[in-house]
Parts: sequence; structure tokens; C-alpha cells
Amino acid sequence: MSLMANLLCFSVLLLTMSFSYCCMAHKWPAGGSTRFYDFKVQTMKVNKLCNTKEIVTINKMFPGPIVYAQEDDRIIVKVTNETPYNATIHWHGVRQKSSCWFDGPSYITQCPIQAGASFTYEFTLVQQKGTFFWHAHVSWLRATVYGAIVVYPKTEVPYPFEHPYEEHIVILGEYWLRDVVQLEREVLASGGAAPPADAFTINSHPGPNYNCSRNDVYKIDVVPGKTYLLRLINAGLNMENFFAIAYHKLTIVEADAEYTKPFTTDRVMLGPGQTMNVLVTANQPIGKYSMAMGPYMSAQNISFQNISAIAYFQYSGAVPNSMSLPAKLPSFNDNLAAKTVMDGLRSLNPVNVPKEIDTELFVTVGLNVNKCRSKTPRNNCRGMNNGTFAASMNNISFVMPTVSILEAYYKKIGGQFTVDFPGAPLRFYDFVNGAPNNAPNNTQAINGTRTKVLKFGSKVQLIFQDTSTVTTENHPIHLHGYSFYVVGYGTGNYNPQTANFNLIDPPYMNTIGVPVGGWAAIRFVADNPGVWFMHCHLEIHQLWGLGAVLIVENGEGELETLPHPPADLPRC
Repeated sequence: MSLMANLLCFSVLLLTMSFSYCCMAHKWPAGGSTRFYDFKVQTMKVNKLCNTKEIVTINKMFPGPIVYAQEDDRIIVKVTNETPYNATIHWHGVRQKSSCWFDGPSYITQCPIQAGASFTYEFTLVQQKGTFFWHAHVSWLRATVYGAIVVYPKTEVPYPFEHPYEEHIVILGEYWLRDVVQLEREVLASGGAAPPADAFTINSHPGPNYNCSRNDVYKIDVVPGKTYLLRLINAGLNMENFFAIAYHKLTIVEADAEYTKPFTTDRVMLGPGQTMNVLVTANQPIGKYSMAMGPYMSAQNISFQNISAIAYFQYSGAVPNSMSLPAKLPSFNDNLAAKTVMDGLRSLNPVNVPKEIDTELFVTVGLNVNKCRSKTPRNNCRGMNNGTFAASMNNISFVMPTVSILEAYYKKIGGQFTVDFPGAPLRFYDFVNGAPNNAPNNTQAINGTRTKVLKFGSKVQLIFQDTSTVTTENHPIHLHGYSFYVVGYGTGNYNPQTANFNLIDPPYMNTIGVPVGGWAAIRFVADNPGVWFMHCHLEIHQLWGLGAVLIVENGEGELETLPHPPADLPRC
């Protein structure tokens, strides 16, 4: 649909969905319009890959409903849980200025919405526009509970690039035949690795490479000579992915809902949690062209799905049942192809990067193998060296509390978390080449619900360093409540003497792929009080503990202070 058609559609839709709410006592940032949505967490039957199963969805839609808005709009979403599972919704990439209570990660900012209960999320898209998405943030429900958030510029404000003929949302996903909640429990109990997905999907469709899926294909009909904006979202659980369109160039114009300098490439790589807007011009001979999604697996000795999901980029006038022209994807372990995409990302204009740093953190990210403590090791110790897999930041494996950290922090409830997350590893070594992978070396992680407290207004530099315990790997690290400038990255161990930083026009992102066997440096100003989760967006790694929490203290005055909790905040 065109931009104007989209705006008209969602205006009509919102008029039919609106309902009233009590006002919050806190003075919220002034938005433009207020948009109301009604989300019902419901199960529905789907038939895919020769199998019928029940999945959890929002409003029986897969992918879920699109949230449309404009910059500075206020969004109100009532979520009612009609399933037996716990549920929450995270608004990925939304900075939640003065609205930490509505961020959504379970046991971090709220307890889950229990069966039969409801919770109303309220937040303002303060100075934000672009492609975001929402997803469940409890257990592995986000395998099917996800949808796009499209935030248009303010009225009369044009895109900083050629206006597209049409826009299309393209959500990359993973699909399991198993019940994902049960699967998550079994993986954790086994101590071993997660099984690969049964299929990759594009807007929930696997495409013709998979069994019983010849007609289960997403398609975009295009007019020769026209330019299209594709809003790419990786909503996958455990895999990073390459995406390409046969014989067509992709021009990146936005990454993580921030404009970039136009960068033209044959393919892109998105980790789970990342979004990207690309322009595609239908400038090839009339035909049916494959849009392909395939794996990027940078880790060693990990099983993964290697069959590409296919969609069609079909010209008007093409023979309907003709064969599609194949798209060329990089090989699954092509680290250079992933790096080339990142190298091309620059903010559209020069940006105000924090120069004088007053808080510096060095955080290792990677896997661990813990000693087997089970009396049934064949069942419960299926990790490397007959241990159990774990994951950690600075060798601290994050343990979820029993009450949300935000509530415990606000109400001063003791015993739920500590404030001693280390600002650097407890031990330095050759992180990339000298990991202690074999007995008698210690690959054990320390368990804890540790947080790092930041003063309001701190200018933070955070170095993420990949480690090679078990294997080096590209880790998509997501920070809630903030975007950050990616000022540098490289291979090997971080060395401040030789690191090359871009302080002029670095990309402004919310999820950064820490390079396999390498490091990434980010900077941001801690100006949003609250409790913010920082974690790997590969769900298996988060499950194993690859996360930590940043607590940003209050500043001065009402707009720099964490507001009161909402009256309907779910109870644990």
C-alpha cells in the first residue's frame, strides 16, 4: 500500500478500536495523537509443513496486527491474556521515555500477564520514527507472538530518500512443529543445545523449498520501473539471517529505526531484533524473482536449519506459474558478508556522539560449560564435556528473579537483585584465542541477578568482547530503553591503542551484532531512568543467562524521575 493509503487505513482502524482509559498522574511527554489497540493473546490452529498445530498469537493473526503511528504519537494497547500461558509484550526499539513500566520484559520491568488477566501498555514515541516491532518477552512465545510497528514521520515531513511507489513489511521468522514452551523446558532440562527450527519463514510462509509448502508462499506484486520500500524485521528466535532478492540491488536507508546514508548491496544480514529499511527498484526483465532468507551461523559445531525460505518478487505481466529466478545468498559462515553490511551503515547526518566518557564498562559475552550436578547425567548434562551449557556477561550468568526487578527497585524489596555487576571481567586472558575449553580448566559461570547502577546523565562507553569458550559467535546484543552509537568494532581482542572509532556519523542502533571472535564499542547518555535489560537476542543464549540489567537512577525534576507504577501492573 502507498503511504497515504496506509495512513488512511490505520486512521479508520483506530477509530473503530478506540476506548477510554483513566489518565496517569505522571506528566507524560506530549505526543501528537493517541492511538488505541486491543490485543488478545489467543491460540489458533495453523497447518504448515504437513502438520496442524496450535500456536499462540495476538488476535488470531500470524504475524500479529501492525501497530501504525506517527512520530510523537501516544500508543495505548490493552493486552488480554486468553491462553493458559504467561504473556508479556515488549515494544522492541521503543525507547520508553518516562515509561519504563511498559517496556515488557518479564521479571525485569513487570511480572507476566497471567491467564485471564489483562494489562494496558501506554507509551509515547518521543522523537522516534521508522520500523520497529513488538514481540512476546516471556519463554519462547515470541516464536509466533510478534508483529510490526510502523511509525511514519510527522505530517508533511518527507522521507530523506526517493518516495517509494509502495511499502511492504517483510518479517523473517523461525517455525517449530513442536510446542515452543514445552521445547524450551526440555532444552533447559537437558543441559544441551537447542534443536534447529523446522523452517525459516517470510511473513509466516516457508515457501516452496519445504514439504507441503509449494503454495505457502508470500508474494509481492510489483510494477516494472517502480521503487519499493521493504521494511525488514528479523523476529527469529535463535538464528541470524541473510536476505537477498534475485538480480536486484538493495539500498539500505534505515537501520533499527534510524535513517542511514544510502548504502547499496546485493544482500543484507539481520540478527534477531534488528530492523532495516531497504529500497528496491523493479528494473529487471519481467519475471518472477526469489526473495530468499537463509542462515548466518558463525559458531562452530552447531546444528542449524540450512534450507532457505523463499518468497516471490513478481512483476506484473510475469507468467503466473513460471519458475522463480533463484536468489544467491552467501554461504552460512560468510563472516565477511556480514561485516560488509555493517561497514556500510552510517548515520544520515553528523551526530552528537558523547566525547567525554565518565562511565566505562568492558563486558565479555559468550558461552560457558558448567559441571554436571545431576544424578541422571545422560538426561540432564548433554552439553560439551558432559556438562551443562550456560551463557554469561563478564562470566555472570543472569538468573531471573521471582519479582520484577523494577518493582523490587521501586518498592525497595530486598533479596531480588544485587548491584554488583562487574564493570570489567573478573579475569583477563586471551578472550578470542585462549579460552579454557577443556578440563581441568574452569569453564564455569557464576550465577546471579546482578545489576549495574548508572547515575542519571552518565556518558557511557560499553565495550562488548566475544569469547571463545565453547565457540566464538556473532551475538546480537539488545539494550532496552536506549539507542546507542556504534562507534567501533573489530576482530580479535579489543585494544584501546589500535581500535579505530567513528565519532562523526556512527549508526544509532538498539541491537548490535558483536562480531564473531571480535568486539564492538557503543556510547550513549544514561538519561532515561529505570531498569533496562541488556541481553543477547538469540533466545537460547538469553535462556542460558547471557544478559544483565542496567539501573539508571533518577535525575532532577519530574521528567527525569521514574513515574509511579500503573494501577493494573501484573502481580507475580
